[in-house]
Amino acid sequence: MTYEDEVSMSVVAAAIVQRGRLLVVSKKAAPEVFYLPGGKPDPGEGPLETLARELDEELGVVPLEPRLLAEVEGVAVLERVPMRLTVFEARIDREPHPAAELAHMRWITGGESDVRLAGAIRNHVVPLLRSGGALTAA
Repeated sequence: MTYEDEVSMSVVAAAIVQRGRLLVVSKKAAPEVFYLPGGKPDPGEGPLETLARELDEELGVVPLEPRLLAEVEGVAVLERVPMRLTVFEARIDREPHPAAELAHMRWITGGESDVRLAGAIRNHVVPLLRSGGALTAA
């Protein structure tokens, strides 16, 4: 089976920026790699429903005023399959606290040398947020 033959995995995630910093999380299965909070849709679930459910499960928060930031193609780090990542920019209703499968949570500028970001976040989301002025200079 080649890369092109594999079915693409859909993931919905939130780019949450506060005071010039992006919220990233790591999972217990790979605590050294940081991603945006979010996850895979349940059957019949739309992107915004997925976003709300995942943010509640992972961080105990509700996304406020989500708006589509980007759709990114990449390779899922853990599953090593093609991935279509739908990213919404959103504010949240309260202070987040990691739960469910999360190991860590950090607020970053995107330029930290001690944070290993998943490729789609490092190569696509951080540059988009930086070019839009949402992230502080690294």
